[in-house]
Amino acid sequence: MLELILSYIVWDPSPSIIPGWERPPWYSILFALGFIISQQVMIYFFKKEGQNPELVDKLTIYMVLATIIGARLGHVLFYEPARYLSDPIEILKVWEGGLASHGAAIGILFALWLYAKRTPGQDYLWVVDRIVIVTAMTGALIRFGNLMNSEIGGKDTLSDNGIVYAWHTEELLSTLKVPIISIDPYKPADRASELTGNGIVPLNIAFEINKGSYSLEDLENTLRRDLKYALTQFNSSKQYLAEPVEAPLNLSIEDKGSYYLATVKTFGRAKHPTQIYESLSYFVIFLILFAIWYKYKERLPNGILLGIFLVTVFGMRFVWEFFKENQVEFEDSLQFNMGQILSVPLVAIGIFLIARALKMGLKPEKS
Repeated sequence: MLELILSYIVWDPSPSIIPGWERPPWYSILFALGFIISQQVMIYFFKKEGQNPELVDKLTIYMVLATIIGARLGHVLFYEPARYLSDPIEILKVWEGGLASHGAAIGILFALWLYAKRTPGQDYLWVVDRIVIVTAMTGALIRFGNLMNSEIGGKDTLSDNGIVYAWHTEELLSTLKVPIISIDPYKPADRASELTGNGIVPLNIAFEINKGSYSLEDLENTLRRDLKYALTQFNSSKQYLAEPVEAPLNLSIEDKGSYYLATVKTFGRAKHPTQIYESLSYFVIFLILFAIWYKYKERLPNGILLGIFLVTVFGMRFVWEFFKENQVEFEDSLQFNMGQILSVPLVAIGIFLIARALKMGLKPEKS
């Protein structure tokens, strides 16, 4: 039992904050929360260093637009150019997903250049050095939003440790043509003996079903046919589940009086929770950058925090990509995926900025 408790977990939260409602989604709320918190932290930075805090409102507008536009165009150009250029209207459908952090980084750096150019008294590198602190924090929140959406997940762990992403399966099974009251995927406590250490782990799915006009026999026949197909033939099922194709469906049905309780014993794939890896990494980077700023503030040589940000964030991104599923098919033929390829030049720029800043040294204290 202890081995079962310490191994995998079944993850199936609703992407919406209010279960059963399409809006508001966790991802959007966390995305917006990142900007709200960032704005308040930037006001704190400006006040502490004698800058006009009223400029933060203007800066926030640049940041929000740059993040959304840059992330969207980054995804379009880096990952699926043929699809979007053949139907440019699709580019505007940001709500359907498809945002790239590398595009956001490039967009932010460009937007801040425009902001500094158009705002008297604002030095470009000074602004960027403070922005990257809150950007790391926002990145941590966004990756947590990805976790709540059960998206951008990891590869199979090939062990009994990891996350079984069950939300996509639950969403698929909710479309079955039977009067389903609820669906509950869960880790069974009585199947520990089926753990073999290969990453294929026991998963039960419980259905509460209205009786309606169904007899027990009719319901069982329907479920055996439709469930087996759903658990083996869809892309999401193949990606997250490991239901044996040839074996009969392991299904039991109980009459609970006002409803039927159907339970399917199947298997899931334990995967790396890469959203958690990245979110924790970015939060630690936020704490490090904030601590450096807090100690030195205006004495910091321009570009030092940007350099550290680029090296740490995109260096860690390069590492975590080894554990993540490729986002698009063409990456399967590459030794390094697009996320890793795009991280290399940003890390190189970061190393250059750090070396340059260290050569300059700390600025003298103000008397």
